[in-house]
Amino acid sequence: MSESHNDSARHEASETAREVWLRMSDLVLDHQRRREVSAAVGLSFSRARAVRRVADEPVSMGDLAASLGIDRPNATVLVDDLEAQGLVRRGPHPTDRRTKMVEATRKGKTLARRANEILSTPPAALSALSAKDLDALRRVLASIAPQK
Repeated sequence: MSESHNDSARHEASETAREVWLRMSDLVLDHQRRREVSAAVGLSFSRARAVRRVADEPVSMGDLAASLGIDRPNATVLVDDLEAQGLVRRGPHPTDRRTKMVEATRKGKTLARRANEILSTPPAALSALSAKDLDALRRVLASIAPQK
């Protein structure tokens, strides 16, 4: 194949990837799930997201800030607020006295479970896909976004 043909094929693949990414973004970001979560749990989606991050296991303040894409002072304000609502608590790191860990309380874990129930409900259009199409989509997504 000629070099110009390879460049053209790469450009076409790049444009297709952009289109697919925009459609995926629209599907996820424009969906009403965030509003449903906020209404159901009585928190902004970003606060519910923070509780969900610490519901399975304690996380350091720094790691929480990084995973939420916020700076550490904002994470402190966020955790202060969630702690005042009885959703999380801070405690010492088991081996590093300088680090504080954040964990969900029982109330916070209940809130996280409710949020996860809502977020894990697929949109009707996705549920309407055939088993074959869903399996193909799962395989493709697993290859580009392995589970954490």
